[in-house]
Amino acid sequence: MFNKTLLIASAIAGSFIMSSCSSKQSNSTGWKVNDKKNGGFYVNLNYKGQQTGPGLVFVEGGSFTMGRVEEDFYKDWNNQPRRVSVTSFYMDENEVTNADYREYLYWLSRVYDVDYYPEIYRSALPDTLVWRSKLSYNEMMVENYLRHPAYNFYPVVGVSWIQAMKYCSWRTDRVNEQILINKGIFNVYPDQMDADNFNTETYLYKEGEYTQQNKKGIKDLDRNSPYGKEGRPARIEDGILLPKYRLPTEAEWEYAAYANIGNRVYDRVAEGNKYTWSGSNIRSGEKRDRGDILANFKRGAGDNAGTAGWLNDQADITMQVRFYPPNDFGLYDMAGNVSEWVLDVYRPLTGEDVNDHRPFRGNEFQTFDNDYEGYGMLETLQEPQYDADSNVIRLPGQLPVRAVTAEENINRRNYQYSDYRDFQDGDVESSIYYDKDVPEGEAAMYDYAKTTLVGNTSRVYKGGSWKDRAYWLTPGTRRHLEEDQSTDDIGFRCAMDRVGFMTQKDKRKKRAGKVKRHKFKRYKL
Repeated sequence: MFNKTLLIASAIAGSFIMSSCSSKQSNSTGWKVNDKKNGGFYVNLNYKGQQTGPGLVFVEGGSFTMGRVEEDFYKDWNNQPRRVSVTSFYMDENEVTNADYREYLYWLSRVYDVDYYPEIYRSALPDTLVWRSKLSYNEMMVENYLRHPAYNFYPVVGVSWIQAMKYCSWRTDRVNEQILINKGIFNVYPDQMDADNFNTETYLYKEGEYTQQNKKGIKDLDRNSPYGKEGRPARIEDGILLPKYRLPTEAEWEYAAYANIGNRVYDRVAEGNKYTWSGSNIRSGEKRDRGDILANFKRGAGDNAGTAGWLNDQADITMQVRFYPPNDFGLYDMAGNVSEWVLDVYRPLTGEDVNDHRPFRGNEFQTFDNDYEGYGMLETLQEPQYDADSNVIRLPGQLPVRAVTAEENINRRNYQYSDYRDFQDGDVESSIYYDKDVPEGEAAMYDYAKTTLVGNTSRVYKGGSWKDRAYWLTPGTRRHLEEDQSTDDIGFRCAMDRVGFMTQKDKRKKRAGKVKRHKFKRYKL
């Protein structure tokens, strides 16, 4: 009787909550919202949840054991197991391909005048010379891999961590621009040039920059609106624009790769995956493809593909994406083909240091520049911005940013400084030089570039590649490389934050006992 009464009360309370969520009246003041006659305060009461961006797959978050779950026979001791939680997010279904990256290169060459800014296009070019080796013949790959149509849908390689991050930023702007066009808020604008190009942050935070491109805009309920009948630009409150594309964190990548959702029975994972598929074998046990290798990797010394007429994985180098079955999140090539950049700075003891919720090492907190070379707070700069080594760090049309300072955060408790890449593992306080006058930065305790290659620019890459043995296919393994370097076996895929509910529906639903396997599908443009 008590339980029945409790259920009825819960249902009634839930109905009140739902009615208040859809009400056109403020719960706090009683004033009407979305009413032009009553001040025009706007709340999107019809928000249906975040849409899935192009190329992405939803990954429902949860907890898992991150790090080593089998013998560490390399004895690196850099992936201690630890229970952590990740929030739901989105991840690319497959690795970024040569065709994807060439679209980016084409846009850069079309928008930024190559006579005035040749360094912008050049800085984005993959290093095709990564295919060269002192004692093997690979000139065909040097000349053809990036641009020949035979390799259109092969993963792009020769891309550094820095280049991958810039690609993610560009992709954010192009996707949001297309969303505004589809909504009728923005005109197609093919003649963008130099600083006059669509940028998401400029659009949101320097309102009015693109009003000449508005098609009809969004109805403005503010009676004093400067936009009049033309309508206003979209804002964050509208929920139309998507969050940023970015590289996944190491925890996100590893969680998505294991895809233990397929081994779940209710809220229990009886046996986690060793690789990215069920079981501990590298060959398929399914009747239709029994015996097939499940990923593109090197089976043994001198065995990149197998024997003619009976090839192992049918690839001696990289292979077209989606050639092998997906994991239980619907993600392809999370093992083999190419290793992948993730967002984190490398430290061997990351597993012991980071938080157990959304773990990540590599934060560099920034803010918009209030006074960059005499410009106002949100003025766009017409010229690119360069670092001390003449590398392009800000493109024309992007808003200027700067590192936050300790002085402006003096009353904060959660952080004070900008750069936390070496926090508690590499900074002076955590090193043997804690009592000496040693300058901050570049991981003092690791003696960067002298005795180790562990520093603030060392980035983690995950997963095995076409050059690796099966050991590296285990998602818990980790390696690192300098953020400005690239190889012929490292690629990347993008991720995106999930805003709001961790599930794709905003209602509690009866949870299923087991999860259906994702069906395999070939790559389509």
